[in-house]
Formats: sequence, C-alpha cells, structure tokens
Amino acid sequence: MYSGYNYYNRETSSQGKEINDPNNTWFQQEPHWMLIEDLLGGTYQMRKRHRKYLPQEPRELDESYDNRLARSVCPPFYLRLERMLAGMLTRKPVRLNETSDEIRESLFNVDLQGNDLNVWTYETTRKMVRYGHVGVLVDAPASGNGRPYWVTYTPRDILGFRTEMVDGQIKFTQLRLSEKVAIPEGEYGEKIIEQVRLLTPGNFQIYRKNKNNKFTLFEEGTMDVDDIPFSVAYSNRINLLESRPPMADIAELNLKAYQIQSDLDNQLHISAVPMLAFYGFPQQSEEVTAGPGEAIAFPADGRAEYIEPAGRSYEAQFKRLDNLSNQINELGLAAVLGQKLSAETAEAKRIDRSQGDSTMMVVAQQMQDMIDNCLVFHSKYTGTDAGSSFVNRDFLSQRLDPQEIQALLQLYTAGSISQETLLKQLHEGEVLGDEFEVEEEIEATQRGGLVNMTPQQEETDEPADD
Repeated sequence: MYSGYNYYNRETSSQGKEINDPNNTWFQQEPHWMLIEDLLGGTYQMRKRHRKYLPQEPRELDESYDNRLARSVCPPFYLRLERMLAGMLTRKPVRLNETSDEIRESLFNVDLQGNDLNVWTYETTRKMVRYGHVGVLVDAPASGNGRPYWVTYTPRDILGFRTEMVDGQIKFTQLRLSEKVAIPEGEYGEKIIEQVRLLTPGNFQIYRKNKNNKFTLFEEGTMDVDDIPFSVAYSNRINLLESRPPMADIAELNLKAYQIQSDLDNQLHISAVPMLAFYGFPQQSEEVTAGPGEAIAFPADGRAEYIEPAGRSYEAQFKRLDNLSNQINELGLAAVLGQKLSAETAEAKRIDRSQGDSTMMVVAQQMQDMIDNCLVFHSKYTGTDAGSSFVNRDFLSQRLDPQEIQALLQLYTAGSISQETLLKQLHEGEVLGDEFEVEEEIEATQRGGLVNMTPQQEETDEPADD
C-alpha cells in the first residue's frame, strides 16, 4: 500500500559496489522524475499506478474504486506544455557558422536514427525541460571506419561520474551510462539487454547483464579522442550533473486536476440517474417494480417521486478546475516570458524577446553551448573545422508591422543603416523566409542579379557583344 511518509523519506545513499549502482546524485534526483514520467504515459500509465495518484476513499468498495478508476481520464496539460516549449525553441532552424561541409553532411543524420539537427534539438530540448538537464555523448565506431554520431542521455541514464580539475577546467575522468540494446532472438523476435558503458579518457568498456543478473565485461576499446566527449546542458541546475525539473510545479497541478476531475466525474455519474422515493408505502413490501406497463397501489397518504441533488456543490469543483487550468497556463507563459507577469496577457502587450530570466532563454543558451561543444568533439574525430551554432531565441511569432518595415526602409534610404543591417532586421522580423541567406542576397544584388557573367564582364560590368 502506498504510504506518503515512506515514499518521501526513502533512503538516498548508494554503496557503489556494482558497475550499475547509481551514485548519490542520482538518488537525490530520482523522486522528482517519477510523476513527470508517469504523466507522459497518459491516462493508461496513471491508471496503472492507481492508488498512488488516485487514493481509494475510506469504506469505498474495491469494485466501486475500480469503476471510478476506469472512468478517470488524465488531462495532458504537462505533455502539451513540454511539446510547446520545445517547439518554440526549434521554431526556427539551428544556424551553423563556419562549420565544415563534412560535419554539416553528418548532421543531416546526427544520431544515426534518421533525425537531422533540428529534429534532434527538439527531442533533446524536451528531455532537458523534463528532467532539468541532459547529456550528449559524441561517439564513433571503435573500428574507425564509421563517422561520429550524437547520443542523448537523460539523468536517469547517467549512473555516476568522477571529475578532476585540469588546466583550470573541470573534466570528467570517469562516466557510467546506462543503456538498453535490442539483439535478435529466434527467427523473428528480439531481446532487450541492459548494459552499462564505462568511459575514461580515451577508453571505453561495455558491461552487459547476464542470466544471473550480474554485469560482466562484454567489450572494450579505445576512442580517437583524449577526453570523454560528453557535453551537458541544464534547464534548472543545482550542481554538476544535478538538477530539478523546471516544470515540476506544473506536473503537480496536472495531478491535482486529474484527481479533482475524477471526483467530479464520479459524482456526476452517480447523480445523473434520479432515485425513486416512496412515501407512506408499507415497509413489509420487500420489492417494488415500476415501469410504463405497471401500476402501484399506494395507501391514502402515500406517494412516490424522483429525487435528485440540486447540484450546487458541483459549481465549486468546476471553478476549481478552471483555476487549475489558468494556473498551469500562467506558469507555462512564465517559462517563456520570465517572471515579469502582470495583469497584462501576451495579447495585451508586446512580448520582450530578450527576456533574460525566462526558462526558455536559459534553455536556448544552454542548448547552443552544448551543440558548440558537440561540434568541437565531432571535429576532433574528423579533423575538420567545428565552427559554431546559433539557437533560436524568438519563441513567439512576431512579424514586423508595415510601419516598422517602412521605418527601416527610410533609415536605409537615408544611409543611416547598411543593406546588411536592413536585411538582417527584415529576416529576424519574419518578413523574409527562413531559408533566406543575407550574404548570398547581398552578393547577388551587388552583381546586379547577373549570375551568368563571364570573367571579362565581371571586370568591366559591361555586357558582352553577340
């Protein structure tokens, strides 16, 4: 039976005797993941947890509880907000600057799962918002014949780590990552195997779980990089590889909405059928039937009528559900706009794109830094230029007004701003398309749009004779 005191006061220490034993940091974070992971499973997962999230009332029969549980539906508030925030970050594609063509080509299938950099960024952002941080390993086949690829790990997968200070920087000296791999079994089936990847600078070891539930060495080898190519990004950092889910409060409100909605639906279900009451009817009559083709004989002062609740108590529960929905929406808005919330809504005021205290601004900067680090690791494998990245910070669509466009054109005509500045402002203001390249447009306009000129024409800017 679920007990709140036992649940919240669990032992959080780790002995660290086995390769798969999580460290203390993992145990301190794990209670904060459970509710969110169950909410992601939707109504089915919440019903599966039954009494943990939907308590059985005193003297409520098991059959009645099962019926109430089967009618209870969990609203997907948290899931929708997680998707919305990640979608805002990737509303515009990640831009790469001075990155080699070889690395750019690899990023069209960055994880060897068919996902390009933008889709990968969307999924990784969801995990970062969900758990509080995320880690990415830039790996390459041990044979050396394959290209590097990026693998994302959630905090649940990061079992333990050790660090030391090297040249003024904290670097990983040991990292243990939990993984699951599918191997063929039989003619058509497959089997899921648990394994732990142990990384040290320049080396790796893989331990797999055997039939005795023990992890034994399966494979080992060296890597083509000296350091452990692992980068981390945080959305709500507490310490090194320790964080808290930034939307934990929204998850709790989602749970509350699930519980209140369950109570209300159950009451409405019971009260939806009026009850037939008899007044002045002989008590010795054990069974009474009533229907269109039947009649009942009453004493002189007897009568029958249907009774049903007035329903005044339901109004308070409906209002409570509306309040919860508003709270969740406001917290989701705060994740984008920061803490400067007032009576004004997003529709009533201009949204400051450079809001520095919002969760999404932190996520955008952390994601950009992590991608930059991954590009550096990737370049160490390939020996080419890493370059840099830029992650979108315009989370909401705000196209420039005609008056603003006209003002920019007047500044350009007057010589107050350059053509490059004008085009960049129009591009950021979503007047030009996402695929628009400022440098290419400037080059084309400087050449007068003549893209098929001969070298002599380029020198003289004169058309060639026929």
